[in-house]
Amino acid sequence: MDHWSESEGKRAHDPIFQTYFSQNCGQHVEDFCKGRSADAAVTPSQRFILVPGPIIVGAGPSGLAVAACLKEKGVDSLIFERSNCIASLWQLKTYDRLSLHLPRQFCELPLMPFPADYPIYPSKKEFVAYLEKYAARFGIRPTYNHTVVCAEYDVKRLLWRVRTLATGRMGEEVEYMSRWLVVATGENAEVVQPEIGGLKEFKGTVMHTSAYKTGRVFAGKRVLVVGCGNSGMEVCLDLCNNNAHPHIVVRDTVHILPREMLGQSTFGLSMWLLKWLPVHVVDLFLLLVARAMLGDTARLGLKRPTVGPLELKSLSGKTPVLDVGTFAKIRSGDIKVHPDIKRISGRQVEFLDTLSEDFDAIVLATGYRSNVPFWLKDRELFSEKDGLPRKTFPNGWKGERGLYSAGLTRRGLMGTSLDARRIAHDVEQQLRAEGKYPGVLL
Repeated sequence: MDHWSESEGKRAHDPIFQTYFSQNCGQHVEDFCKGRSADAAVTPSQRFILVPGPIIVGAGPSGLAVAACLKEKGVDSLIFERSNCIASLWQLKTYDRLSLHLPRQFCELPLMPFPADYPIYPSKKEFVAYLEKYAARFGIRPTYNHTVVCAEYDVKRLLWRVRTLATGRMGEEVEYMSRWLVVATGENAEVVQPEIGGLKEFKGTVMHTSAYKTGRVFAGKRVLVVGCGNSGMEVCLDLCNNNAHPHIVVRDTVHILPREMLGQSTFGLSMWLLKWLPVHVVDLFLLLVARAMLGDTARLGLKRPTVGPLELKSLSGKTPVLDVGTFAKIRSGDIKVHPDIKRISGRQVEFLDTLSEDFDAIVLATGYRSNVPFWLKDRELFSEKDGLPRKTFPNGWKGERGLYSAGLTRRGLMGTSLDARRIAHDVEQQLRAEGKYPGVLL
């Protein structure tokens, strides 16, 4: 038996390969393997699986959107998800009161709108239910509990080699190969832990917002929230509503805008104005209305950047805070604002303005980062510094040699939808140019 045939024989009995083909490809696994014996050669010790369609890493909204758009073109894909569910960030690492910050029409995935009876701002539970129905509608069945530990391009075989490690398989790695690799692991793959002197020795509770669920467990306690983005602000509001005593650390300038202006969503109004006016004019309008509605936020320790909110989002990806009630609590004194932390000693936190306070808990609303540089051996499409595409939106979705990026250009779910459609179209065009029509790949 030659080396390829031996490898094919092994994978013909591999449960993952059998499941993938029986569910997605409509062809018996043994028939497929017999027909591929002359395609390549491998050493007897290798165990790999050749995937006829794209490999997608990540089963969050981005991965699901790409898979659905490919399926609509007649192209099957294989999705690897390190967790045990779709949208694991939403399901496992977000607080209970979370809802979409933008109206639902700006957050729907391609080919399927939100149900008509959904509220303008769907809750976490409603959004997850939408994603589950989305996956079911397009027959998307990710391979769960499989972490991609390495992906690199094989210049000899002209294929992407993707090594995965399965949970509960005693460290066994399996290698998959495909012409196409879609990175859809998201901008929020790993938590960011700040370096704060004395934090590790803090005598109270310390947690990242990824572990925070509800303020009920902090009732009556003094809680310091570090970070003033949308998550930090909402956690403070949740703590207030559950009879805790929240304080918030503002480490940088921040744009706070009402979630709605003039009877419309601030985001929707902005998108409409941008059809007719340049960004700097729309920014000026937003800031004037925000000033009329909120007053001077700098007087309460929330200084604004010198660059407008939309321009700042475009340049750095930094999202303005869309206020849902937190600012009123700050203005009333229910939430105290502090500058950055100087040091921590025991339960005492000293701030840069020399004021010191004791706290029972610290919640780190310090964000997330991409983990792409840790597993993808590519330095052309993605930056080693932040793990995001080097090219700015809308040009960061495609790399070389069949490498794609979905949902990593800091444009939210609208950017995800655009990336997904472009990726599916590009793969379809390649196949048609070769005379291989989607739906009959095998």
